Amino acid sequence: MNNLRFMVVDDSSITIKKITQFLEQIGHSVICSCKTGADALAYYQQYQPDMVTMDITMPDMDGIIATQQILSIFPKALIIMVTAHGQEQMVIESIEAGAKGYILKPIKADKLADMITQVYEKYKS
Repeated sequence: MNNLRFMVVDDSSITIKKITQFLEQIGHSVICSCKTGADALAYYQQYQPDMVTMDITMPDMDGIIATQQILSIFPKALIIMVTAHGQEQMVIESIEAGAKGYILKPIKADKLADMITQVYEKYKS
């Protein structure tokens, strides 16, 4: 699992910066980032990253709907949901939408690395 190409989707510039730093620290690269679900769909089509971190709560289109739409076109997309919500229902909806895993904010580098490894080994192997 060398240098995966990521798209980071979050409406917070600070969170995008933090996730990007963590990903680069563990040997991956961020090829694009965006702040809305609608942009996530467009950017995914353009860049086709290896994996996506997707915020759930965003303006215009939430991460759950964006995940469903990306997967309807790219069924092998690997999307990890990132949420500040400890609510089980949001996580359940994310997994039902096709997300391959999730992590809770505040994000920790080791938790992110572990989730990436789990998703990669389960769905790319």
